[in-house]
Amino acid sequence: MNVERALQILKDNGYKHTKQREKLLEILSLYDQYVSAQNVWKRLQEEFSGASYDTVYRNLYTMAELSILEYTVLNGEKHFGFHCETHGHHHHFICKSCGTMTPIDVCPIEKVESNLPNYQIDNHFFEVYGQCPSCQINQC
Repeated sequence: MNVERALQILKDNGYKHTKQREKLLEILSLYDQYVSAQNVWKRLQEEFSGASYDTVYRNLYTMAELSILEYTVLNGEKHFGFHCETHGHHHHFICKSCGTMTPIDVCPIEKVESNLPNYQIDNHFFEVYGQCPSCQINQC
């Protein structure tokens, strides 16, 4: 996913192209990890000092609903990152120290489905947390 593609998805879903949304996406494109809404807001305020945290959070959440972004919860706070399009269905290992996300190509949903006969599963969420090799070495 890139900024231009994300802006097109927003437009296709009835959302206007604004400079703030574009900058928000540009900020997220700088990272290969999940970023807290708080950090995105602080970076956005460098250019748009009047941007409210609530507006930033609503935009991030809307973009997640449109599958532009993915999110996870780290230390009790939602962190956002661009949706991975190149890996197909996958899950992530997320470093609790630096936030780096690494795709995991296995999915436990078949095992879950076999344990829940006659249930309809609409969606699922699976992530693994720990420390990446770099943070283990550097003790981040």
